[in-house]
Amino acid sequence: MKLRILLILGWLSAFGPMAIDFYLPTFPTLAKHFATDVEHIQLSLASYFVGIALGQLVYGPMADRFGRRRPLLVGVVLFTLASLACALAQSLEWLIIARFVQALGGCAGMVISRAVVRDMCDPLQSAKAFSKLMLVMGVAPILAPMGGGVLLDLFGWQSVFYALMLFSGLCLLAVLLWLPETLAPAATHPPLSSALSRYVRLLGDRLLMGYGLTSGVAMAGMFAYIAGSPFVFIELYGITPQQYGWLFGANAAGFIFTAQLNGWLLRLHGPGYWLKRTVWVFLASAAALFAVSLAQPQSLWPLLVPLFICIASLSCILPNASACAMAGQGAHAGTASALMGSVQFTVAAGASALVGALHDGTVRPMALVIVCCAVLTVVLGFFSARHARKSSLEF
Repeated sequence: MKLRILLILGWLSAFGPMAIDFYLPTFPTLAKHFATDVEHIQLSLASYFVGIALGQLVYGPMADRFGRRRPLLVGVVLFTLASLACALAQSLEWLIIARFVQALGGCAGMVISRAVVRDMCDPLQSAKAFSKLMLVMGVAPILAPMGGGVLLDLFGWQSVFYALMLFSGLCLLAVLLWLPETLAPAATHPPLSSALSRYVRLLGDRLLMGYGLTSGVAMAGMFAYIAGSPFVFIELYGITPQQYGWLFGANAAGFIFTAQLNGWLLRLHGPGYWLKRTVWVFLASAAALFAVSLAQPQSLWPLLVPLFICIASLSCILPNASACAMAGQGAHAGTASALMGSVQFTVAAGASALVGALHDGTVRPMALVIVCCAVLTVVLGFFSARHARKSSLEF
């Protein structure tokens, strides 16, 4: 796959994390601006997760019916307009609705980028491509919180959403100029009226759902961290939004490094092999994080080491589980990608909401949700691998 296409797909995939991470440092400021608390501001994050989960179900069948480019262009334009609406929000309710619409646009890139990879690559090459996408996607979590904190200080919270509007506008231009249609002309183009029956059939695909849920629950652990970290880092331990950006970026750097390590390891064994092993690293580090949280340390540093390992291990789990899930889905890559993505963000939305619901003024709720996600990731990964072995479809 050409580097230019990988970069464009990475930028499109970054819509999700960019729109989430970029405004995290603004949570306390938004709470003051709208005369509420951080827990209510988190509703705008939850609405974004819901929008991503629902929107992907629409784009998947559209991508299989009309090709990859046209639905993608619609989504990018919608994201751009919704970002402007967020910047102009006059109330929290307005912001929550605008974030929902923003998610409906942003999820197009997430769905269709996976389908494009599946169009162009076999399972092993897909895992390598997904690992490379993690490099591009990982730049967003590094730069976004830091950039969001800088923009917040210089120009106010509205500037964060204006920057997202500019970013999506540049992505729109890149798609128009350089991203070709990858759905083969000879491929079947199932009508939209059959979308429900295709989703029902895919729900019965044990490999797709097993590996999709494995990656979804692992991703939920990441978003529990994303939802809980503004309170833990900024309010509980008193660091500044700029320092928060640097700490968030350090975790993202570990995520990027491990993703590239995963790409190298795939030369030795397939994605299923490494998935079965890295889920245990996630569980061990999550258990350590929870144990530290029970001790209620006075300093933030004891939490950072296990948290760093947790996030880094996810960059092996997510691309390998995605590659295993998408294998054999060529004819329905868009719909399968949409279903997997919807499952992922439905679980992620539940995890982020649970962190808010369990809020008790300590780090424990975030750590508890992360360790529960790690346990489920190991269980789901084990059963998915066993079914793959029985079906002679180990990757």
